[in-house]
Amino acid sequence: RKIIFEKQWFYLDNAIGHIYGTTFEVTNGGNLHPKQEVEETATEAKEAGTDNRNIVDDGKSQKLTHDDIKALKDKGIKGQEIVQQLIENSTTFRDKTEFAQDKYIKKKKKKYEAVITIVKPSTRILSTMYYAREPGKINHLRYDTLAQMLTLGNIRAGNKMIVMETCAGLVLGAVMERMGGYGSIIQMYPGGGPVRAATSCFGFPKLFFDNLHEFPLSKVDSLLSGTFSTETMPSEPEDNALVEEESNGLTDETQTSRQEAEEESTTEAAMEINQTEEQETMDINVEDVEFKENKEKENKENVREKQRKQWDRRKKLMETAALLREKNADGLIIASKFHPAPLLLSLLEFVAPSRPFVVYCQYKEPLLECYTKLRERGGVVNLKLSETWLRNYQVLPDRSHPKLTMSGGGGYLLSGITVVLDKGKSDSSHSEALKMEEPSSKRCKVQDPHC
Repeated sequence: RKIIFEKQWFYLDNAIGHIYGTTFEVTNGGNLHPKQEVEETATEAKEAGTDNRNIVDDGKSQKLTHDDIKALKDKGIKGQEIVQQLIENSTTFRDKTEFAQDKYIKKKKKKYEAVITIVKPSTRILSTMYYAREPGKINHLRYDTLAQMLTLGNIRAGNKMIVMETCAGLVLGAVMERMGGYGSIIQMYPGGGPVRAATSCFGFPKLFFDNLHEFPLSKVDSLLSGTFSTETMPSEPEDNALVEEESNGLTDETQTSRQEAEEESTTEAAMEINQTEEQETMDINVEDVEFKENKEKENKENVREKQRKQWDRRKKLMETAALLREKNADGLIIASKFHPAPLLLSLLEFVAPSRPFVVYCQYKEPLLECYTKLRERGGVVNLKLSETWLRNYQVLPDRSHPKLTMSGGGGYLLSGITVVLDKGKSDSSHSEALKMEEPSSKRCKVQDPHC
């Protein structure tokens, strides 16, 4: 299929078989050809001006018109030659400073040189791409914030992680990449099913998905209360009902065949008279019967396939419920568009003691509510609410400086570590603390002997 990227369109057929990192040139017709590495010869000293104060951007410095450039493209001249002609036909190029000349060449190369490098997908590349192009789909989760989530959550191979995210599967893919196919991941999802658009872009092998489980958020409360069920889950695929239907169909066919035999014996004389006409009608009836039988077979196969899929889905749901009932998860990651407080308080029940949890939110106020509720509830230590500050720098010879534009905010993180929550002791200690903190006016007054 045709792929459109940065105003370029091409086909990826010729890229198959090459290693990642190969640079291709886009030729006429959208075909890709590996670019030959050309050794750059030492160029002579460029003629450059001292400053750009006398250069006026009036649009008249370039002698080549748009039609001339289009004609050069139609002749099949490569982008590198077009850029060279643009430099030669520019009246202000030699007056620009050396830095301005490099910037001009880089800008024109990007516009006219159709060069593409295919790289291996990774968490950093995908998160940078999503944040630059469609930040709303990932709840404005910046790539440095995602890196902090993976570090604070102690994501490593062999873990049993619970992931609740509505970031198009980006956080799930990042966790899967770091675990490397070892361990198990339980994805909690709202609605009808999990969204894994970004996860599919990673190109993981099938092995990575073998230990990936999913569980609906709507069933969490019933699982915690012990009333969880999968709506009369069958113990095996329902083939018995289909066998009964087939046997009933056979008995009906035998009954109809007996009736036909009786009718034939009674009306034998009439059949001999109208033999030719009945042969034609019989042929039509046979075709109709065959068509109906084929349709019935297809319907039965479709029903059987649906039942098998439903049974597999319920079986996987029961396996995931069994994993959650163990309540020994090694970590919890939440990056959701929903309010994090109810999610966190319910999902923390499935996490083992002395394990980390991380909650991401685009805004600070919901996480402040989570912070206060966790303090009241107890069972957590090292509770921190943080925001990361990111600034990009341009690093070039003699011109390294912070970039003029920077990100306003990458969201907030609430992290902590679970501990064993003893409700009896916590209640008694809480009442003792209240007694100790009573003001002096409420204490028993000592009677004054002089009164």
